[in-house]
Amino acid sequence: MQATAHVTKGSDCEMVEQAWHEARLIPTSGINGAEEQERRATSALLAVLSAVKEFNRAVLKPFGAPAGAVECYIEVPFLLGEKKVYPDGLIRVSRGSKSWTALVEVKTGSNDLATEQLENYLDVAREQGFDALLTISNEIPPVAGQHPTKVDKRKLRKVAIHHLSWSQVLAEAVMQKEFRGVADPDQAWILGELIRYLEHTRSGALEFDDMGESWTAVRDAVAAGTLRASDKGIPTVVSRFDALLRFASLSLGRRLGTEVVPVLSRKEQADPTLRAGALTQQLVSSSQLSGTIRIPDTAGHLVITADLRAGQVTCHVDIDAPREGRPTTRVNWLIRQLKNAPDSTRIECMTAHSRGSSSAELLRAVRDNPALLVTDPTREIRSFRIALTSPLGPKRGRGRGAFIDSVLSAVDAFYANVLGDLKTWAAAPPKLRPGSPNATDEREPIHPVSLSSTDFSSQDGPSENPSMGEKAPTEPDV
Repeated sequence: MQATAHVTKGSDCEMVEQAWHEARLIPTSGINGAEEQERRATSALLAVLSAVKEFNRAVLKPFGAPAGAVECYIEVPFLLGEKKVYPDGLIRVSRGSKSWTALVEVKTGSNDLATEQLENYLDVAREQGFDALLTISNEIPPVAGQHPTKVDKRKLRKVAIHHLSWSQVLAEAVMQKEFRGVADPDQAWILGELIRYLEHTRSGALEFDDMGESWTAVRDAVAAGTLRASDKGIPTVVSRFDALLRFASLSLGRRLGTEVVPVLSRKEQADPTLRAGALTQQLVSSSQLSGTIRIPDTAGHLVITADLRAGQVTCHVDIDAPREGRPTTRVNWLIRQLKNAPDSTRIECMTAHSRGSSSAELLRAVRDNPALLVTDPTREIRSFRIALTSPLGPKRGRGRGAFIDSVLSAVDAFYANVLGDLKTWAAAPPKLRPGSPNATDEREPIHPVSLSSTDFSSQDGPSENPSMGEKAPTEPDV
């Protein structure tokens, strides 16, 4: 952080001191090369994990670590056969007689994790009786819980492998400090220093910035109409698109202070190839890539659709219409909530017993005439779809005209102008009917009346003149 210039006035001269830099706990200056970058990032993260208990619980609890004292070390040497290996770090959490230990491997910048190196560390962890191997890099797997690097599954029988992207580490740190809170002020300041460091470009903790080497070839094949499911570049593109959805979720959640996650079915979570296959089919058949993210306490899921052929990205949400009122009343209920939405927002109306939308209009027209969405007053409006479309950049990287920035900007704009203002409809609770204060006084007294059955009973004997209300005499017992 550069301070404001300090001016000292003397009798004969004036000295201006500029470019004063505030002292930082974790400085970004002096980073030379990838090795130094990785070492400093590892040391900074592990030191803060050991110092801030709320942060280490948030990061380590999902991996099975107990709540306890945290010890962290860097570049711990181990013998593996006849060679010596140096994992980037080691974390040990102890509580009473129970302990959890994990080796740590870190990559920064564009460096990817290496299979051979990870398998060596898994062997070390197994020999030492450690619980896990934790990897941290800028790689974002398409599905949460999936590791970006393939390793021999036989090596995972006794040792678990976990992965964190730097984007996820940063999001967790921001949410803990700014929203969940840190009890100790000094620990909160330390966590803030880690956040400041990771947000600096020189830290090597980069944002999602590339759609992959296959992007250009797949994009051009879509434009030419020659894309086939067997094309080699498709798996990389669909995987990077799902990684982009996860990055968009982390970025939005970091600013909202809540956990925003992509929506996947149970089958897709259990078998990521199902999701990849569905995206491949969609891309080949319709030139589109789509995904859904869930934001807590919103009116519905945010659906993102990137149309590569049309060069457009659309965000939409489906919301149930009120269950009472005339059709125009239900439309007006929605319009009142879209006060910040641009005129180009599209509204589709779904009615009962119909497939697809029965009508669709731009918000500018519906504001002037809500009846435009009511094509048949006798049909009940069941739901609305609110959509916002913007241009889609073709470039694989980041910056102006880039695919990634187009999608991120579309998500931010849709939440800020549409989804963040929407609320689901709820029926009003029933009201008590007003009663008359003199109702009791006006009632006439009711006298009990003795009622008798006129039906013949087995206990009734013959009677000469049986009358109502009188029981006929019975025969004497024999």
